[in-house]
Amino acid sequence: MRSLRFLMSLAVLLALAVPMVAQSGAVAAKPATAPAAKTTTAKGYVAPRTPDGQPDLQGIWDTASITPLERPKELGTKAFYTDEEIKQYEKRRMNDLDRDRRDGGATQDLARAYNDGWFDRGTHLARNKRTSRVIDPADGRFPPFTPEAQKKYDEFHKWFAANPGNSAEDRELFDRCLFFSQSGPPLVPGNYNNLYQIIQTPGYVTIYSEMAHQTRTVPITRREKLPKDVAQWMGESVGHWEGETLIIESSNIRFNDHSHFGTQYDGMTDENLRVTERFTRTAADMITYQATVTDPTVYTKPWTIELPMEKAVGPIFEYACHEGNYGLSGILSGERVKEKEAAMKAK
Repeated sequence: MRSLRFLMSLAVLLALAVPMVAQSGAVAAKPATAPAAKTTTAKGYVAPRTPDGQPDLQGIWDTASITPLERPKELGTKAFYTDEEIKQYEKRRMNDLDRDRRDGGATQDLARAYNDGWFDRGTHLARNKRTSRVIDPADGRFPPFTPEAQKKYDEFHKWFAANPGNSAEDRELFDRCLFFSQSGPPLVPGNYNNLYQIIQTPGYVTIYSEMAHQTRTVPITRREKLPKDVAQWMGESVGHWEGETLIIESSNIRFNDHSHFGTQYDGMTDENLRVTERFTRTAADMITYQATVTDPTVYTKPWTIELPMEKAVGPIFEYACHEGNYGLSGILSGERVKEKEAAMKAK
């Protein structure tokens, strides 16, 4: 379902990445930045530089791994696996994820409707050896919702369970091909399409996501902010450099009652969502990525994820999400059939 349109996509990316810095608008005060978690750089490694002197993050990078997003509860605050534990974990995890298995009965078999050939989630634990992608809080798990957010979450999910197909607008964002966990911010790896291409020009960084070929062009210089009523699914991002690390602050992120984090985490967000991302070249073939999510009216505390982005061979092909996609029309038409059947029974 992917079309070979890489050259066209790259041309669009380059066009987006080279707007003149002079058009960046008024300079605003630098926002407060969420505190960083510690990163480890390979001994003696110094990142190459771009022509304008910044650490070079350019290239194609892969975030796929079988590291879970949340840490299993039984591990408590254990943040890292030993090499022997990694071998045991990978064997167990790959068996659990195998969708070509036929054990477990008809219900389990139906849950594995897509066979393993459709997935590209990786086959190994990430290189950082962590037991989860969530690294803060210390237990590697998402913090609780605030009481008000929990109430809203419960009410909506109760309604959605009873009304899963009233209209296309009621479906999850990924069903509508609008937004995916991989798109970011934050960048959350999914079941496939976990590649990114980073392009740097003076004053701008462009991040191109393989999933749905969605792109962010991030100004490094401050500019006049968009009005609050012009929210975008990927938000409004602005970056700055702190030593070897590119920091991107995103706000004005559009939201609805469904999760902002795709199929990976059924969380929620609101108009107060802020995401702080950190990209640090920690080896010739790796960028360490961290993202802190702050939403004080939804979460009782901020939370942070970390994942290695490993050097990959391109090109990245287009993911044409709606090309041949009969899933959404099938969901809606199926609901209409159920409604007709219910009306006939009520007569």
